[in-house]
Amino acid sequence: MSDPLKHECGIAVVRLRKPIAYYIEKYGTALWGLNKLFLLMEKQRNRGQDGIGIGCCKLNMPIGQQYLFRRRNADKDALAAIFNKEIKSFNKMARKGYLQQNNPESVKSEFDFGGEILMGHLRYGTSGKFDSSSCHPYIRRSNWPTRTLMVQGNFNMTNAGSLNQTLIQRGQHPIFGTDTQTVLEEIGFHMDEAHTDHYHQLRDKGIPGTEIPAIISEEMDLHKIVAESAQPWDGGYAISGATGNGDMFVMRDPRGIRPCHYYIDDEVIAFASERVPLMTVFEAEQNNVKELNPGQMIVVDHHGDISTSQFAEPQEFKPCSFERIYFSRGNDPEIYQERKKMGAMLTQQVLKSMDGNFDKAVFSFIPNTAETAYYGLMEGLRLHRRTEVRAKLLEAAKNGTIDENFLDDLILKNWPQGEKMAHKDVKMRTFISQEKGRAQLVSHVYDITYGIVKEDDVLVMLDDSIVRGTTLKQSILKILSRTNPRKITICSTAPQIRYPDCYGIDMSELGKFTAFSAAVALHKKAGNYQILTEVYEACKAELKKPARERSNMVKMIYSAFTPEEISAEISLMVTPDGIDWKGEIEIIFQSIENLHAAIEKPCGDWYFTGNYPTPGGVATVNAAYINWFDGVTGRSYDLPV
Repeated sequence: MSDPLKHECGIAVVRLRKPIAYYIEKYGTALWGLNKLFLLMEKQRNRGQDGIGIGCCKLNMPIGQQYLFRRRNADKDALAAIFNKEIKSFNKMARKGYLQQNNPESVKSEFDFGGEILMGHLRYGTSGKFDSSSCHPYIRRSNWPTRTLMVQGNFNMTNAGSLNQTLIQRGQHPIFGTDTQTVLEEIGFHMDEAHTDHYHQLRDKGIPGTEIPAIISEEMDLHKIVAESAQPWDGGYAISGATGNGDMFVMRDPRGIRPCHYYIDDEVIAFASERVPLMTVFEAEQNNVKELNPGQMIVVDHHGDISTSQFAEPQEFKPCSFERIYFSRGNDPEIYQERKKMGAMLTQQVLKSMDGNFDKAVFSFIPNTAETAYYGLMEGLRLHRRTEVRAKLLEAAKNGTIDENFLDDLILKNWPQGEKMAHKDVKMRTFISQEKGRAQLVSHVYDITYGIVKEDDVLVMLDDSIVRGTTLKQSILKILSRTNPRKITICSTAPQIRYPDCYGIDMSELGKFTAFSAAVALHKKAGNYQILTEVYEACKAELKKPARERSNMVKMIYSAFTPEEISAEISLMVTPDGIDWKGEIEIIFQSIENLHAAIEKPCGDWYFTGNYPTPGGVATVNAAYINWFDGVTGRSYDLPV
């Protein structure tokens, strides 16, 4: 994705199913679980680089000893920094005799992350501060282990504002700015209620106080507590948590918007946002890594017993399609094939753009994450060319016109030419304060291969998706124009992004979408200014309706134009200013129909179609238009739904 875009976070959970002594004997280390957590997080670094956090819950700790630990870091290279620090601390304590590396009790009592439940989170922030205090996991502490809670997740709650109001009405004092705190407090409230009920019943029966905690630990129903907490949530989420007594849970939203996978064997139960990290870290076959079903929750209690429940009725399955297009690691077998199909689906549009003349075209991709789709496009082009050659050979054989020149012209001179045209050198940091200076830096993020493209060539570049078009205009197209082709065609494997996301991706402002700006520009060119006001009033009217009766009124902005008309306007908008090159620029987008053909399983497409899976999404898009019309920037979430 050439435009910078922050998106879903990543989660990792490791729950040991054997005593620590088992891992020391079999693997020679008490830190087997911590090592696995690091690897799961390292394999998911693509999911979050604003900061990381890790947590540990120790089982059956004696009274007076801590049982819950956490580290968070929002500095550069935070993942390596946190784990290096913990390993160095472990080795230092061993050298100085504070702990014995091969003594499980010593490790568990002295080393903070020597426990049985290990959790990790990689953060891409869409709200709150961008410092370590905003990193997961979040902790709610108490002297009662069964009222102590640690939570982390990959989620956005569209109705965080309403949820906070509920907390206030109860008399609580929520911290605004992050829905993670809201989720923590909501689960914590129901934990407190259940705990208090159990305590009073046991106390009134005359049970000694010293015996009550153990009984409550056995009787607390984590399935019920979390299910009650989740009833008002509107959003996409994969959330994991652990209570102080050693019960833990992992849950996925009822529509499966956010991804969650798990692996179980005799030694461990592990969870991760993506499937391939679990396959790699535990050397597991694909069919042994399962996907957590929508609306499903898995609980592992403090004894290690595993149980599954349906905390909410599953709704229409709408997993985020951007996971398939861009976010998830491309070495997942399904995602790899789907991305190749996405590239191949662009074949006919590309052929039209280059007039079917392979001898005057060069094909490449930008950025590196588009490489897999590029292979698919090249396969599609080669298949088309082979079909052409076969037809001409059959015709020539029939007419008896095959000779050496015919074969040279037909086969050797006119095949798709793939090249590595764009190179991303380093991540540029915009430390120059003036806007002009920042633009100059951005224009040098990429470099090109010189001497490949000829003046009469069409340069075709494949991209994952085009959101804002800013990087195209300010950087990529300026650089590519230096090759001096007669035409540059940019192909997006994703359709036009027209609507905000509110379930995890940081793209909530309509005015930043190049497709939206193009549609508005077309209305203005047609003198149809009144439509902008009509949609504004319609959006305000929708927000006054009950949540489930609302409609997405922003669709009216696009209804007057074909996708091709909007693409043509985008092509004009992203054409760089102040360059000498006089060639043509064309932007091609995947059709929504072809996207669904490439992704054979169900997928959420609300950012392309405006068909939101929850009431909160509909509220968000209408609010986003109102904010754009009023000149208000920032998130459009947190509305009553």
